[in-house]
Amino acid sequence: MTPADLLAAARDLLERPQGADVGGWPRAVALLTRQALENAIDEFWKASTTTAGLCDCTRKTQLTCLPAYLEPRLARDASYTWAALSSACHYHQYDLAPTAAELSRWIDSTAALLTVISDNTRGATIDTSTVSSNAR
Repeated sequence: MTPADLLAAARDLLERPQGADVGGWPRAVALLTRQALENAIDEFWKASTTTAGLCDCTRKTQLTCLPAYLEPRLARDASYTWAALSSACHYHQYDLAPTAAELSRWIDSTAALLTVISDNTRGATIDTSTVSSNAR
């Protein structure tokens, strides 16, 4: 499935949770959204030979590098969203499941990232000339 397909499935489950297990749908939405975000980031790195090696790095490392290649605000949003989704995907005995409003915000944030990434990967080149020498 493409990141857009995963995000559409997450949005559909968020809007119509009655078909899912009682109480389990918020984590399922979080998992689908996180999968979409991770797949989109992988596609972004693979779009250029200069960044393809980042796919082998940990997700935290990839998110740390993201501001050098995307608008810093968008990269920060992606990093925050990934951390929030990762936390929401794991069951903690005394934590509440994420609310529909939180899930909706995380889906919207991921959709914004997907839009930018699809625009960047369509040309299949990532402009590394704007990357600072410290980030290389």
